[in-house]
Amino acid sequence: MSDCFVCKKHRGEIVAPGGILYEDELVSSSHIVIGDGDVSLGTLFVEPKRCVPGFGDLTRAEAERVGWLASRLAAALQATERAEHVYLSVLGAHVAHLHVWLVPRHPGTPREFWGLRVTEWPGTPRGGAAEITALCDRVRGHLRATG
Repeated sequence: MSDCFVCKKHRGEIVAPGGILYEDELVSSSHIVIGDGDVSLGTLFVEPKRCVPGFGDLTRAEAERVGWLASRLAAALQATERAEHVYLSVLGAHVAHLHVWLVPRHPGTPREFWGLRVTEWPGTPRGGAAEITALCDRVRGHLRATG
C-alpha cells in the first residue's frame, strides 16, 4: 500500500471535494483538495491510477488516456465555466505521482496574471466545498452530454 497522497485519494482515504469527475481502470480526475480555506474554482487534476512520477513513465495506453481526459475536461471548463483558456501543467515537486493540473483562465483576467499566476488574480472565482460540488456537477453533466 502506497503512502502517496494521490494513491490515498484513489483509494478513498482522502476525499476529493465534489467527488470524482471521471474514473476508469487507467485514470482518475478530481478537483483540487481544499486546504485551509477557499480554492481557485475549476482547478482540476488528471492522474494515472498507477503510481508513476512523470510522463515518461506512462504506458502508451495511460498516456493516451491522460491526454484524452485532459482534453475533455478542458472543453468542459470552457463550456460550463466560460474559461477563455485552460492551462495544463505538471509540476510534481511535492507528490511523486503524476498529476496534470488544469487551471482555467476566466474572462477579464488581466494579461499580467496569465500563465502560472492565473490563480493570483483577485477576480479569480474562489470557493469552498459547496461551490466546488456545484462546479463538479456541471463538469460531470458536460462529460455525460458529450460522451
